[in-house]
Amino acid sequence: MRARPAGSLIPVALVALAALSAGACSPVLAAHQPSRKDVDLLSPGIPRNMLLAELGQPVATETKDGKRVEVFSFVQGYRKGVKVGRTIGHGVADVMTLGLWEIAGTPTEATLNGHRVAYEVTYDSTDRVELVVPLKR
Repeated sequence: MRARPAGSLIPVALVALAALSAGACSPVLAAHQPSRKDVDLLSPGIPRNMLLAELGQPVATETKDGKRVEVFSFVQGYRKGVKVGRTIGHGVADVMTLGLWEIAGTPTEATLNGHRVAYEVTYDSTDRVELVVPLKR
């Protein structure tokens, strides 16, 4: 039996290394998906500053009938556990398929990146939520 020269394994190793290093897109995309916002805070009685801390600045603010009305629009993302699970799953699939998983994994993660939602919030005189109207779910 004849042994293979060490030089003949170099191209195979380089191809495998290139596939693994280029195949990190879907795990990275999964890890950087938007986080889930706590929309349960969109309830009567919640102070405005709590909404601002969770949802960020509103896209519009106006006064209607003497009350502050704001519109919040944001991308509703994923819970931390879901993001971690997807990241690990993509990483394992990349290793097991020597990077071929990226053919399916990267477009999937590029598409599944949360969805845009919008809410109109009316506050009472003490800047607490009085009324919430979903505009886009």
